[in-house]
Order: sequence, then C-alpha cells, then structure tokens
Amino acid sequence: MTSTYDFWPDSGLAPMARNERGWLLPTETFLRHLLARPELALVEESCPAEIALHESLHASPARTVSPAELSAVQDTDARENYAVFLRVRDGLLSAGTLEAYYLHLMRSGVANVPAVFIDAVVQALLRNLLDDCRDATQLRAAEMLFRLQRITQQEGQMLAGDAATLDMLNETAGLGDVGRLLLDSGALQPRIELQVLGADNAVQYWQDSGRHRFLLDLTHELSQDLSHGLTFKMTRARSGLKALSRVLEQWVAHFLGVQVQIEPVHQVQDSAWRWHVGLDVESTAILNDLYEDRPVEADRMQRLVSLFTLTFANPAEMRADVAGKPVYLGLATRADGTLRIKPQNLLLNLPLAASS
Repeated sequence: MTSTYDFWPDSGLAPMARNERGWLLPTETFLRHLLARPELALVEESCPAEIALHESLHASPARTVSPAELSAVQDTDARENYAVFLRVRDGLLSAGTLEAYYLHLMRSGVANVPAVFIDAVVQALLRNLLDDCRDATQLRAAEMLFRLQRITQQEGQMLAGDAATLDMLNETAGLGDVGRLLLDSGALQPRIELQVLGADNAVQYWQDSGRHRFLLDLTHELSQDLSHGLTFKMTRARSGLKALSRVLEQWVAHFLGVQVQIEPVHQVQDSAWRWHVGLDVESTAILNDLYEDRPVEADRMQRLVSLFTLTFANPAEMRADVAGKPVYLGLATRADGTLRIKPQNLLLNLPLAASS
C-alpha cells in the first residue's frame, strides 16, 4: 500500500488492506490515526481515567470500552469526544469497510458524527483511490473534498486556498504563538507566502511539508484583449476545475461502479434541463431556484465558482426518464467566500437506474 510518492502522509492509510472490490478495511493503524486527533490528545489536565482509557485504546483500538470507563473521564468535553470516537470506530468495524461505513452514514441522514471524523474518512478514501496518481494538480483538487477552501479573485484568476492554512498565516504569520504576539503588538506585519500550483513547482507538492500552502487555480478561461475591441478567450487546459472533474469521475466510479464524464461549463444552455446536483449547500440552493424559475440575486449568482456537465458513458445506467440527458453540477461559495464540497451529493443524488 505504500506509494513511491508518499503524498498525504497524514491520511492514516498505510498499512491498510483492500477487499476484492478494492474497498478499504479498517485497520488498527487507521483507528489509532483517528485516536491521535487533537480532540482526543492527552493534555496536562487529563485525569487518570482519561489517561488510562487513551493508553489502552492506543494499545488495542478495537477493544470493548465499558460505560463505567467512559463515565469515569472527568472532563465533559473529553468524555464526549471519546464517545464520538467509539461511535465512529464501532461503525467502521460493523460496516467492514470505510466505503460501506461512509455510504451508510450519508444515506442514513443522521448527522451524529462531527465533520472532522468524516473528513478523515474521506481523506483516507481518496488517498486509496488516487494511490497511482502522479498529477499534483489532481491531488490538490482532491483536497477540496475534505478541507475547507477559501476562494479569492486575484488579477483575473480564481484561486482556492486552504482555509485553515490561510487563517493560520493571517493570525500568526506562520510563526505560531510568537507570531501572534508580534502581530498583535504591531511589531510584525502579516506576510503570507503562498504559491499557485503549476508545472514549475508541482514537484514541491510531493516534497513540501507545507503543501497546504499551494493555491489551486480554478480559472476556466483566460481572456486577452485584441485590437478593434475584440476579446480572445481560451479555455485553460490545466485548470484546477478540470483536475477536480477527473477526481469526481473516479469518486463516482469507485463507489457506484458507473463511468461518467464531467466537464466544467460556463452556463446551462439546455431548454430541456432535467437533472442537477449541487456539490455544496449553496450551489444546491442556487440550482434549485434556477430550475424552478425563481429569481436569484446577483450576489448569490456571483458566488458560483463553476458549473459542470456530467454524462454517463452508458445511458442505460440512468433512470429511464432522463437516460441520455446531461446532469448539471454546481459549485459555489458561502457568503464569507469559503467553499465546502459535499462529495456525498454525487453518490446520493445521481439519477441511477434501480439496478445500478
């Protein structure tokens, strides 16, 4: 399971076995990876019961924990965090694979697991799915499925930056608590060292422990002013939107076993628009309004990062009433400029034939 290129070493993937379908079996190593989350880390104030529980779970992550052991943890937040870990762990072991657990959790509609644990599962799933990927742009695009992004416009480019990294750099200038103190005192001006990922620096993605500092260019077209008032527009072959499309295609094929093609587009030009799926909460609402011919305010429309068309390689795998029709996808930011993709939407809302 160890790739020659060890991207995302924090995914908790290796060593992790696959079943005959290629789905991931939860190992003790992965359970320890979840146990190592900051929410479960021991601190100076940890009581003896919490220390004993943590150490015993690290030694044997799948062991049974009695209600008395859990209730003995004195700190209320710590006790709840361990209860969540045990709920996730038991769900993984019961489902048998990470994929089956994720699908069950998403299809149940019961949000009893914090996003940080779901994101950890999605990261491991993508790390497995992209194990042979050598395209840094696709890997950076895949991060959008489990890490909150902040979208900005800069010199005609639409750029996606890792929100947690941008917030940290703004708060501490990358210097931790010392940097925060210097910024607060005015002795240090914010300095954010970020790079737009491209062919010239892609090799650093594999080597750089600060890979979350790479911005992803989501610009779909480049414009060039010509003489006589003409403007030449050229679709960018290396757009991060295309890289994201390739990742989403693999995501669908891995879970649902159907081949689809996804391409970014500017607008929906289809008088017989039949089906759409928002890749996030905001785009779902916008597409619903547009489909129902409800007015959409200009500021909401401006939040659209991109639209996509999704087509099935085999129309027979679609519902009969929409077979052969494109599915339109949307991607949009929240009002604060952040973007959180919900990759489960593609698994729950495609118009699949009953047998798919």
